[in-house]
Amino acid sequence: MTKQVNKDILFNTFGVTNFLSLEEAINTMPPSIVEYHLDSIDDEQSNIYLNKKDIEKSLYFGEYSIYQDYDENVFLEVEIKEEELTTSFW
Repeated sequence: MTKQVNKDILFNTFGVTNFLSLEEAINTMPPSIVEYHLDSIDDEQSNIYLNKKDIEKSLYFGEYSIYQDYDENVFLEVEIKEEELTTSFW
């Protein structure tokens, strides 16, 4: 599932000013805090299609991928786990 996110909100959340410093900030934070922030950003936007050939920069954190395209739009992709796709009767 891929969503376009407001880059200003994303950068402010992690206290950075650009995409390059975002990776450094994420790598210095506790993983649970990063996941919390990415989950809260994930809930705010709707799904879109991202043409991967337009990606200029990317970074990866667990089940999350963050991309920046050539127009400096920022996208958050969350890997959907199989158990989230199916429901059980038990």
